[in-house]
Amino acid sequence: MKDIKLRPLDDRIVVEPLEAEETTPGGIVLPDTAKEKPQRGTVLAVGPGRLLDNGKRSEISVAVGDEVIFGKYSGTDIEIDGREVKILRESDVLAKVVK
Repeated sequence: MKDIKLRPLDDRIVVEPLEAEETTPGGIVLPDTAKEKPQRGTVLAVGPGRLLDNGKRSEISVAVGDEVIFGKYSGTDIEIDGREVKILRESDVLAKVVK
């Protein structure tokens, strides 16, 4: 996986969504229009953290390479270098997947 050329600002992160399921558990192939929007992805880039009132930055609780679960309609979808990615605020991340 090549590096992405984005540097998110403040408490934003860049996530590459995992591919949506193409078949149901029963084996039915789903067309693109019927697929659920993916809600899991891999963190590609992390901003420096939100600027606090005292001038310091808060720590971000996710790191590059983490797999996260985010809200279905959260963030902004963009394409960069031919890849579909999402830019989210840290607060849009619901959980970190622990393996």
